[in-house]
Amino acid sequence: MTDEELARIHRAAFSAQRPWTASEFQSLQQSPHVFLVCSDHAFALGRVIAGEAELLTLATEPVFQGQGQGRSVLEQYHATARTRGAETSFLDVAENNLAALHLYRTAGYDQTAKRPGYYRQPDGSTVAALLLARSLISGWSKSTPES
Repeated sequence: MTDEELARIHRAAFSAQRPWTASEFQSLQQSPHVFLVCSDHAFALGRVIAGEAELLTLATEPVFQGQGQGRSVLEQYHATARTRGAETSFLDVAENNLAALHLYRTAGYDQTAKRPGYYRQPDGSTVAALLLARSLISGWSKSTPES
């Protein structure tokens, strides 16, 4: 997927926030820590540093939302992050992005913190960012003590 295609999908999927530009996607992907996973109509961009994966963005073309494309690229993101040595994954999401929250919660993410007023909306108001995290280690859960 080209940087222009990434920007087009991001712009369509994130109409309530400032979309990322093709040059921003290009710049991010120049880092050896950043990786991209794609399907025909969705993508996830992540980075792994020191055993932690950060989901930078995940976007699905609006007409294909609800058809499993986002879930598919999220699973690819998890698998790729693990192969790069990540043991945990984290992300932030606008608290009013209910579709994304559902996707992340059903994928095993739990809220770890909240940043009030983090995202600016088109009308000038702000909405909190929820910080979510999950383990990428098979068989590990929050109730399992670390050894």
